[in-house]
Order: sequence, then C-alpha cells, then structure tokens
Amino acid sequence: MPQNTARRAGRRTTRRFTRRDIAVLGALLGIPVLLDVVIVWGPALASVGLSFTSWDGIGDIHWVGGDNYENLVQDYPAFWPAVRHNLLWIAFLGLVATPFGLFLAVLVDRGIRFSRFYQSVLYMPVVLSLAVVGFMAQLLLGTDQGVVNTIIGNEQDPVDWLGDSDINLWMMMLAASWRHTGYVMILYLAGLKSVDPELKEAAAIDGANERQTFFRITFPTLRPVNVIVGVITVIEALRAFDIVYAVNKGRNGLELLSVLITDNIIGEASRIGFGSAIAVVLLSVSLGFVVTFLVQELRGAREK
Repeated sequence: MPQNTARRAGRRTTRRFTRRDIAVLGALLGIPVLLDVVIVWGPALASVGLSFTSWDGIGDIHWVGGDNYENLVQDYPAFWPAVRHNLLWIAFLGLVATPFGLFLAVLVDRGIRFSRFYQSVLYMPVVLSLAVVGFMAQLLLGTDQGVVNTIIGNEQDPVDWLGDSDINLWMMMLAASWRHTGYVMILYLAGLKSVDPELKEAAAIDGANERQTFFRITFPTLRPVNVIVGVITVIEALRAFDIVYAVNKGRNGLELLSVLITDNIIGEASRIGFGSAIAVVLLSVSLGFVVTFLVQELRGAREK
C-alpha cells in the first residue's frame, strides 16, 4: 500500500505539457532564436564566406581565396591606422573612462549629499545615441562659434578640435567617454550595493583602512561586474561608428574599422567581398577580447 500511494503521488506531481503549452514554448523560444539567426548569425556567417570572394553586389560571385586579406594588409593604406585607432579607443575607454566610472560609483555609494541627483545627471548621457553625442561635440568644439573656443577666447584664431588629425581622435574619445562613464557607474553601483557589509566591518576590525578594504575586499567581490564591464567596454569601443561618422564621415584622423566596412560595402566602391574581409577582422578582434574575458570568469568560478 505505501508503495502504491507513493506511485500515485508521483503521477499526480508529474505534469504533462499540452499541445498548447508546447506551442507557446516553441513560439517564445523559437521566434527569438530565429530572429537571432536571421539578423545576427546569418549575416555574420555570410560575411565570412563573402570575404573570400570578389563580389561587387551585382554580378557573379568569384572565389579569390585569401586575396582580400592580403590586399587589406599590404595594399590598403587606411587599414593599419584604423586598427591603431580602434585599439586606442579600447585602451582609452578601458583605462580612463571605466576607472572614472568606478570612482563615481564609489562616491555615490558612500551616500554623499544629493547622491540621487548626481546619479541621474551622470546617467543622463547614456540615453543619448553616439550620433547625438557627435552632433553635440560639433556644437561644443566647432571652429565657427564653438562653445569651447568662445570660452577660452580663441575666436580670432580658433583651434580646429575636430579637423586637426592630431587631436580630433582624442576629442571624440573624450566625448564617447562622457557617455560610457555613466553606464559604467550604474553597473558598478549595482555591484557595490550587493557587497556584504559584514565583510567591510570585518576588515575594519582587523585594522584595514578604506583603501585596503576596497582593493582587497570590495573590488575582488565585484569580479562578475568587472567581466560585464570589460565586455561592454570592448563592444562600445569597437562599434564607435556613429560618433565619428556624424562628425566628418570618419575621415581625416578618425578612421575606424567600422568606417572602412561602410565605405567599401555601401559606398561608391561597392566591394562587398573586400568590405566583408574587414568585417571579419573586426569580428575576430571583438571575439578575442570577449572570449578572453569569459575564460577568465570561468576560471575564477572554478577556483571558488
């Protein structure tokens, strides 16, 4: 009798999905997966295949092997400056904007006066697109009635902040950092709120000061947030297309890999195969950074 009762109870707790349940689950899971394949992975794989062809978007597709990559490295003068600019963009956001966002998050988390106001003001640029930030940079840094030149009194001999190839890239990175810093601050602020206060109290009892407590207790606890911020920083740096294209079409010192892709695929050149090769290079760089971050996170999780 007890065995029969247990079997009946097990049968009662086992739920069978109806056809309607299966249809709903299939729709909820299938549609996003289908859209992801069609919109993201489909074009990505197509770009990999087209990078080995000389297709111009109209005629027949001719297989050229690795000629596009060879020409890209040896006979395309804009390639290496674009690679250097992308790496500079990653370094600037990662070593300047991201630490500054962490610093702001620590200040706000300490409960300074008007912290909610500061949090809102610092996060406000995040809702703006990079193109809008680029237009705002033109208003601030333009040579004709630019706000910065007016403030420093250079109306007669204005500094060409956006036209001078020696400084325009740094100005654009500063403008992008203005937006990126608020995003990083919010992420780190959420992570700081989840840190156990007892860990800080224990460190204070052991005689650790605030600096030691942060770098030895708080910051290691933020490891998952650090991984997320690192991945986002790389993605933001590599897709910095809108802001430079809004300023001067990504030319005269603002060349990026994303700009070269656009110029070759949808520009007058219409070199789909060659532009796809640049896209594959950009994809490889981004995957390299992202996979490295994820591997480090998995190693840290295993060590725990």
